Amino acid sequence: MADIITLTSAADGFEFTAAHAEAQGERKGGIVVIQEIFGLDRYVHEDVARWASKGFEVIAPSMFDRADKGFTAEHNPEGLQAGFKLAMATPVEHAMSDVQACVDALKDKGPVFIVGYCYGGWIVWRACAEVNGLAAGSAYYGGRIGQDLDVSLHTPVICHFGRKDAHIPADETKAAIAAKHPDVPVYIYEGSGHGFNNDGVEAQDPADAALARERTLDWFEQHGA
Repeated sequence: MADIITLTSAADGFEFTAAHAEAQGERKGGIVVIQEIFGLDRYVHEDVARWASKGFEVIAPSMFDRADKGFTAEHNPEGLQAGFKLAMATPVEHAMSDVQACVDALKDKGPVFIVGYCYGGWIVWRACAEVNGLAAGSAYYGGRIGQDLDVSLHTPVICHFGRKDAHIPADETKAAIAAKHPDVPVYIYEGSGHGFNNDGVEAQDPADAALARERTLDWFEQHGA
């Protein structure tokens, strides 16, 4: 079960909270899990527990603490609006500094990886260009990735998109990524929509979710886990 820890961002000395879980069994490394715009909700905690069960020490930062400490929201129009407002109000330099603090807390114990969903998928993308000490990243349905392709990636990253995602045109996004970053593997999941890593949601095809998790774990193992 995750506990709540406090970390300090180097950018401005801000203290933010994060969910933390120790690795179960043989430790393979550390993972930073980046939330959707709904905060550290039950799906994030389920993901933290999932990765910990696979041998990773996990830190999931509360990305909007500067504006609304401990924010969580329901997956409904009101929650979407509130989360989107906080995401837009969070400067990317603060987000990157918070991610860096998470990596720094894990890096002395072994390789550190990063995975994120929706808003977090884009944060993974940026982190693979700007954060030091990461071994590999996995970005799920990051809608802003397709508009943020001029970054210089220095950490290997893979991307996952759902064919039925009404928010992200899968083929166009894959083609745009390939044009600028041909070495980045991009996977499209035919049975899934946005948020398909969240168990039990309508957008999820369980087989797709399992395959994406397998690919992410394999990617991390290829890069030192």
